[in-house]
Amino acid sequence: MFSENTIKSGCVEVICGSMFSGKTEELIRRLKRAQFANQKIAIFKPTIDNRYSDVDVVSHDLHSITSTPVDSPVKMLCVPDDVQVVGIDEAQFFDGSIVEVVQTLANRGVRVIIAGLDTDFLGKPFGPMPALMAIAEDVQKVHAICVRCGNLANHSHRLSASTKLVELGEKDVYEPLCRQCYNAARAEEKNRL
Repeated sequence: MFSENTIKSGCVEVICGSMFSGKTEELIRRLKRAQFANQKIAIFKPTIDNRYSDVDVVSHDLHSITSTPVDSPVKMLCVPDDVQVVGIDEAQFFDGSIVEVVQTLANRGVRVIIAGLDTDFLGKPFGPMPALMAIAEDVQKVHAICVRCGNLANHSHRLSASTKLVELGEKDVYEPLCRQCYNAARAEEKNRL
């Protein structure tokens, strides 16, 4: 039985994987469970992620939850003291300051749930995600299904010719691929150049 004297125990949970792997869906599921348990939640996403909505966090299958878009992780520290759970979507788009912000929130006793791409379209660790995974008490890697062979996919293969690190898009710009199909696709691209 809980009392007002119960010490809040903060923690960090990271949900990571490729595009179309269900990261945001899992984030929304965990946040809605917290709401159902009458926990106070706050949800954040980067302002640049406006693919489905300027405000809501929306999964590819169109489940959504209201969030606060922020351009800097530091703004997440302004959550009221009664907030028990903080959700952060598309964490790879934030700068490295998000690591200290997440640590601060967890040290305050907040459960912080983060979703983000672990690697970019080149297969390299993406932004602050490696550091967030390193400080997390729990890391769950989710997988998509390779659209070419049906194996588990862990790569987000970019279909466009853009070389920008951040290019928002959906199935028109990215496809989930397994290691073998991703390596074959990258080799094909190099041969065309």
